[in-house]
Amino acid sequence: MTHSIACSLTPSLTRKPFLVIASAASALALTLATATAFAHTPLCSCYDNGDGTVLCEGGFSDGASAAGVGIRVLDANDNVVIEGEMSEYSEFEFDKPEGDYTVVFDAGPGHDIEIAGSDIVE
Repeated sequence: MTHSIACSLTPSLTRKPFLVIASAASALALTLATATAFAHTPLCSCYDNGDGTVLCEGGFSDGASAAGVGIRVLDANDNVVIEGEMSEYSEFEFDKPEGDYTVVFDAGPGHDIEIAGSDIVE
C-alpha cells in the first residue's frame, strides 16, 4: 500500500516544479519585454550660460548617447531660428535668441522634448 501512494504522488511532484519554473520564466520574459519598451526614454536639459549662450545636454534613460539627435530652436511663431544636432558629447550650444523661444529635442516620432525658453535659467 505504501508503494502505490508513493507512485501516485511522484507524477504530481515532478510536474509541479516544472510548472512553477515555466510560470516564473514566462513572468520574467513579460517583465523584461515591458521594461525594454520603456527603457529608451529621451532626456534633455538646457542651461543659460549667462554669457548670451545656452547649452543643452541630451541622452536616453538607458544610458544611450544623443549624438546626432536633431535639435531646433523655435521663435514665438514656431519658426525655426536655429537648427542642428547634438555633438558627439550629446551637447548643443547656441546663441540665446531675443524674445520668447522654445528648444525642441527631436529623438524621433513620439520622442520629442520641448523646453520653453522661460524655463531655461542660469
